[in-house]
Amino acid sequence: MAKPSDYAILQVLPQLETGGVEQVVVELTEAVARTGARALVASLPGKLVPAIERAGGTHIPLDLKSRNPFRMSWNGDQLAKLIKSQRVSLIHAHSRAPAFAARAASMRRSIPFVTTYHGAYNQTGPLKSRYNAVMAGGDRVIAISTFIADLVRARHHIGDDKLRIVPGGVDPARFDPDAINGGRVERLARAWRLPDGAPTIMLPARLTAWKGQQVMIAALAKLRHRDAILILVGSAQGRDAYLKSLSQLAQSLDVAQRVLFAGDCADMPAAYKLADVVVNASTDPEAFGRTIVEAQAMRRLVIATDHGAARETIRANETGWRVPPNDPAALAAAIDQALDLAVESRIAIGAAARAFVAANYSVSAMQAGNLAVYHELLG
Repeated sequence: MAKPSDYAILQVLPQLETGGVEQVVVELTEAVARTGARALVASLPGKLVPAIERAGGTHIPLDLKSRNPFRMSWNGDQLAKLIKSQRVSLIHAHSRAPAFAARAASMRRSIPFVTTYHGAYNQTGPLKSRYNAVMAGGDRVIAISTFIADLVRARHHIGDDKLRIVPGGVDPARFDPDAINGGRVERLARAWRLPDGAPTIMLPARLTAWKGQQVMIAALAKLRHRDAILILVGSAQGRDAYLKSLSQLAQSLDVAQRVLFAGDCADMPAAYKLADVVVNASTDPEAFGRTIVEAQAMRRLVIATDHGAARETIRANETGWRVPPNDPAALAAAIDQALDLAVESRIAIGAAARAFVAANYSVSAMQAGNLAVYHELLG
């Protein structure tokens, strides 16, 4: 009978930079290594390579990011060689371009192929439809929310024989407000030069148009709480024109002095603890929306756009608020309502939010769900 050490699981993605998908890869690496199996990750290097190594995994530098068909074919050859040399038992793709190479390599080496459908993936024509379909081409297809599972069923006609729902999760020990000492919070407040006593609104997301920073800045200008500060946590990742447009929008609405562009933050639990309200203003549906789950674990007041997985991860008027998409006035009204709450009400909502996340969105449950999929295929 095969022992765990006989197995090697290879995960593939474009690059190990910061983001929800990348964090899932780190967490799955930890779970695989804990079983005694070998955990391999192939991608371009990035900030999270040390995290892979700390989790017990091995990172293999490989450029799987290109969408060029010739490059993807070449990548399939490289992965096939890697599967043979490392005696890989199963390959798990987390993104579309790497998935094409992974599927080809898995077929060549006759090993199971798993995909995780991490996004709603806009479909603007037949070519994009075929490109997206690779994420539904696994021997098992993991959907990270019921919203995504329904989308996969409708779009790709995948049945429940292959489709598995494994929601994302957070580490309740890491995202525990009682475990964050005051020094961590104070260091961030000083680094960001936050004024004492001002209500703080946080939108944690990379700076890209569909994440709704423009909607949030427009809402800031409509708030009754004129002293509220907005912290945009996240990198532009080279989108300098978009960053400039956000600055210009804030200037035009006369709120530039109340908007802080914080960039990436290495200590998100402390960042959440600084915030009175955490917002997800995405104009397109979120496949999961990890930041809102993290913020609820931190007992923050949360507001998200009322579509996609937010309808699962927030219990409206119980653990947070949901507002119509692309509606600055509605978002401003919800923020004002949250900031108006008495301390007792804030505490009650925060406690309900943390309990909800602990019961439904733990990282251990996410890890166990993925390992169960591996076991199905490896026997």
